Amino acid sequence: MHLPVLDVGPLVAPTGDDPGARERLAEAIDAACADVGFFTIVGHGVDPGLRRRLDRLARAFFALPDDAKAAVAMEHGGRAWRGWFPVGGELTSGVPDRKEGLYFGAELGDDDPRVRAGTPLHGPNLFPAEPPGWCDTVLDYLAALTRLGHSLMEGIALALGLDQGWFDRHLTGDPLVLFRIFHYPPSPPVARHDEWGVGEHTDYGLLTILGQDDAGGLQVHTPGGWIDVPPIPDAFVCNLGDMLERMTGGRYRSTPHRVRASTASSRLSYPFFFDPAWDAEVRPLPLAPPPAGDSPARRRWDHADVHSFDGTYGEYLLGKVGRVFPELGAEVLDRPPA
Repeated sequence: MHLPVLDVGPLVAPTGDDPGARERLAEAIDAACADVGFFTIVGHGVDPGLRRRLDRLARAFFALPDDAKAAVAMEHGGRAWRGWFPVGGELTSGVPDRKEGLYFGAELGDDDPRVRAGTPLHGPNLFPAEPPGWCDTVLDYLAALTRLGHSLMEGIALALGLDQGWFDRHLTGDPLVLFRIFHYPPSPPVARHDEWGVGEHTDYGLLTILGQDDAGGLQVHTPGGWIDVPPIPDAFVCNLGDMLERMTGGRYRSTPHRVRASTASSRLSYPFFFDPAWDAEVRPLPLAPPPAGDSPARRRWDHADVHSFDGTYGEYLLGKVGRVFPELGAEVLDRPPA
């Protein structure tokens, strides 16, 4: 089994030459979301040169010694939750990941009402001083991926039988956008067979748009078992998060995935999270329920039931991030480690 590859040009740059192109694409998106919750996209319109600039900066930054990278450590980012963490500094299901990373998000100044109110995950970024060029490149990338996120959610709306602007009106008019750059160094040759760059998990929000280098390592838990996701040049891998599974009553899947640790080479990945507004109420859509006896909680990797959640996306997200960085969560978010 392999992930479907979808040309999303009819969403991001419709020409009018093929009136049925968007409808056919919506049908393909619906099938991918209902089957595995993952698909690969081409024809997305994001400048390959921008992606190469970002990749050059990331490789130069992660080649620096840890004490140099620590100038933008997450402990300096406060409630905005931005900056660098070292290998082993992030947990998945309580187990340290074999990766280091940089956290970015929408650039908000001190005069923004959410920053003045101390809203977590909102605020300024910590841009590394070396190598130069981080600020412009990251902000350009955030703008490009945010536009793409809006277009893809229009396609998902059409796939669900909604009008294309439904998500913008109800959830993503002011989306929470978070961007990560992860570096997976080679594992020691004596690494355990069950050691992972990132262990099995699902994403929290609506839609993840993932850029990855050519190293490989991403695996997805399909109905037929775990499969590798080979990188395709200039493509993105998209997957759904917990909130879309909740909204569709399990019709669409927030699918477990993981990253295999490699002893041969390092890996860079660039996940961009396009999620509901912080204070958006996430409620089920009026869709047909899943088949009787098909328990969404039993299907999930963690046996949790996202369908029982009631509240805003910000509340759901806060319940998760403190488990990823327990000590930082206790210090910054006033939440004791789970």
